[in-house]
Amino acid sequence: MRAGRKGAGMGRAATVAAVVWVAGCSHLSPGHWPWQHAPPPPPAPVHELDISSSALDPAAIGQFWKRNTLVVDLAAVSGAGNLSLKPVAGTTWPVRLALRVTPGAIGLLEVHGEQRLSLPITASAGKPLDLELAPGVYTAKTAQITVGWGPSGSGAP
Repeated sequence: MRAGRKGAGMGRAATVAAVVWVAGCSHLSPGHWPWQHAPPPPPAPVHELDISSSALDPAAIGQFWKRNTLVVDLAAVSGAGNLSLKPVAGTTWPVRLALRVTPGAIGLLEVHGEQRLSLPITASAGKPLDLELAPGVYTAKTAQITVGWGPSGSGAP
């Protein structure tokens, strides 16, 4: 008989311990559990390239470093348009350059530097994509890079 009572007492103790633990953690909201981490902060904006465009406000186009690649954020553009990029006076081109675009907002991206690059963008991806420019598209001596975009099937301006 004693063994049965001892087992029942341990079961009650485990139940009480579980209730105390749940009550102790109930003040934590689902986003603040001890094993969850805060999302990483957004990248810090920089000004490495001068941007000029007749159709857009150049201040609306962000630039930031993603490791050793300068990303020019074109995720907010849609329809058709173009812009030109130049290094800030007294600086040179970054070694790696990428353009962030949103699939579905534009269908074709054309880049003109030392070489012409035409990139069709499929609408199925959904999230913004970083398209890194190939090494020959621009060189240290390139005066400016022209970026044009438009719907798929038509030449970008």
